[in-house]
Amino acid sequence: MADLNTMYRVIILYMLSKVEFPLTNTQITNFILEKDYTNYFTVQQTIADLLSSELITAESTHSNTRYRITEDGRKTLTLFHDKISPEIKEDISSYFKEHHYELVRETAVYADYYKVAGADSYQVRCHIRNLEIPVLDLSLRVQTKEQARVICDNWETENDEVYALLMDMLLK
Repeated sequence: MADLNTMYRVIILYMLSKVEFPLTNTQITNFILEKDYTNYFTVQQTIADLLSSELITAESTHSNTRYRITEDGRKTLTLFHDKISPEIKEDISSYFKEHHYELVRETAVYADYYKVAGADSYQVRCHIRNLEIPVLDLSLRVQTKEQARVICDNWETENDEVYALLMDMLLK
């Protein structure tokens, strides 16, 4: 079983090493489940183990968590890269080629909110990034948690339109 757990860790580290942007929990989990490598609970436990070992880092929003490989994770991967087969590496490569646009888009556009300390309001931050370069970083203060949630949800589908509107207004 230890060998399988090592393989799952290396799969995740390998995935994170092959992209220039963070991957979400959903993206990692979907790949592993689609390939039937293991079950959902094992994936989540493996991610937790990688976090506690500081081989990956996490950035959480209200709707998902994004992971990056650390320098220690890269060093570990070089030591254990042979724990996953060339076929699994090819599966990962094919998955990234097939889903590249969706993977980038899902990690490039996100929104989050938090309660403002000492106030009865919420701060909403909406982001658009090109890889790790900020394209738009918009902060809004709203009165209710429900307003914050609605803005975050709508940002996922309306960000292109909002960005275009802002650019048109500011460049006229």
